Amino acid sequence: MRISPLKLSLCLVSGLLCLPLFAQTMKPATTLFNEVAEVYANISDYTANVSIKIDDASMAGVLYFKKASRLRIDFTVPDKQVIVSDGLFLQVYIPKYGVTLKQQLDPNAGKDQTGGAGLATPQGLSLLRKGYGIAYKIGPGTVPIDEGAKGGSAEPVFKLLLNWQNQNQGFRQIELSLTTGKIIRRIEGITADRKKVRIDFTGIKTNTGIPNNKFDYDAPADSNVYNTFLYGTTK
Repeated sequence: MRISPLKLSLCLVSGLLCLPLFAQTMKPATTLFNEVAEVYANISDYTANVSIKIDDASMAGVLYFKKASRLRIDFTVPDKQVIVSDGLFLQVYIPKYGVTLKQQLDPNAGKDQTGGAGLATPQGLSLLRKGYGIAYKIGPGTVPIDEGAKGGSAEPVFKLLLNWQNQNQGFRQIELSLTTGKIIRRIEGITADRKKVRIDFTGIKTNTGIPNNKFDYDAPADSNVYNTFLYGTTK
């Protein structure tokens, strides 16, 4: 069937008229990322249930965050383990070994020093913007959080894929799953040494007025304290 020159011209014109509209709805991945960062910039504090999986090892607990750079996780798995940062020092209490690891934080380190959970903060997002290329994993629309997984959750999320731009970053690649409210729901990453990390945030509550003393921490008196564990250990 031959199409008349008039019909062909009308089709071409219609297509060209639709292109600007499609371009307007196709939000760049960097724009979505910046919108997420803006949401977190307006969060003074939040709590969430957090589950962390590193290769085959699993952890779970309750996370507390407060500006500036205060972060605490009270673990139920492993029971009574604690990670806490008051913005100046990072402490990790490991009851299984009776030790507390303590590290003064370096504000100029250029990477997250509190573990992957620290990426879900304004500071963490700022580091990601500087150190990673940002793209959609699939496209600009929402997809099921467990896409393609048999029996997985159909919770709708936006998915961004971040690839490191230099080897100074802690993760080679990061996948961010974002709620429709532009809150980080899941972080999946491959570390520099190729470990697989997945962090899920659920039951998120923002701006609840967490007091500063929530991030004060005194190591148990019977634990051995090791300082500067990130850059060489001294007792």
